Amino acid sequence: MIMNEEMIRPIAHIRTDFTEKFGIPRQSGRAPSLVGRIVFLPEYRIPDALRELEGFSHIWLIFDFSLAHREKWSPTVRPPRLGGNRRIGVFASRSPFRPNHLGLSSVRLERIEHTENEGDVLIVSGADLLDMTPIYDIKPYLPNIDCHEDARGGYADEVHDYRLNVDFPEKLLNMLPQDKRAAAVECLADDPRPSYHDDPCRMYGMSFADFDIKFTVSGGVLTVAEVVKR
Repeated sequence: MIMNEEMIRPIAHIRTDFTEKFGIPRQSGRAPSLVGRIVFLPEYRIPDALRELEGFSHIWLIFDFSLAHREKWSPTVRPPRLGGNRRIGVFASRSPFRPNHLGLSSVRLERIEHTENEGDVLIVSGADLLDMTPIYDIKPYLPNIDCHEDARGGYADEVHDYRLNVDFPEKLLNMLPQDKRAAAVECLADDPRPSYHDDPCRMYGMSFADFDIKFTVSGGVLTVAEVVKR
């Protein structure tokens, strides 16, 4: 059976605080305070399709790496977390540059919100997706099946997992809406920079929730220098 693009269509889009790729957590759950809204397309706004979904704490999202489409694909990629100078197979990576540009993320289902204009909306947390990312499918996370206690992490086990200390001056932090502050700090602590960047004099900028957050990084400390409302 030959598959074609007409056989897979978005059922929803997710609304998040990221309009650019830079700054998005490198994996789901790394910034648990991030909140997203999954809004279904009109033809899928059917309450019965969500029957009993609220009984699950987490769900899987199958989505489109919409800004990573390429005419050609490469069998190897350079993961940023390996310094960008070591090639591995694309199928041994979570790179967005894939033959079918499909992504998979596990997020927490906070609640199902009933709205008048958008139907039933899924409120999720910990999503690592760009704003307006197309969602192709949603499946429940099954802890007794999806969690493997004896799993190995391959080359990912070689990489030291760390977080930056964030120096976010109170005056600047208070410029953000109160419900966005914890998520912003978590995303910054996750170190948005490519791993091969280590210039303490370089000023970086992360677009987040209608704000541009500018910062430097030196000695494991990320210092926020400016917050500008866009």
